[in-house]
Amino acid sequence: MAETIGWLCDKLSIIELKLYHMREQAERADVSESFRQLCRDKVSVMIEQRDDLAVELTQLVGDIAAGRVVPKVYRQFKMYNDPQYRVPAKEST
Repeated sequence: MAETIGWLCDKLSIIELKLYHMREQAERADVSESFRQLCRDKVSVMIEQRDDLAVELTQLVGDIAAGRVVPKVYRQFKMYNDPQYRVPAKEST
């Protein structure tokens, strides 16, 4: 199972964009039929992947809503751009 709802939404949006553009390729009139068929085959695989992700998202949301899963929040501890973490530069001798 995926880590978060956000991760699943991100993957779903990416696969939808890929599907949109692969469908465009599958309908091109300026390419061979074998290329269009290759694109249609890829569309079929991507649809299956998208559907799997959608099922996983639905299950995760249901599990969270039912209290079976409690999302874990990961805190960001960024050290850059914070002066208190900077080591003073060595003076050259």
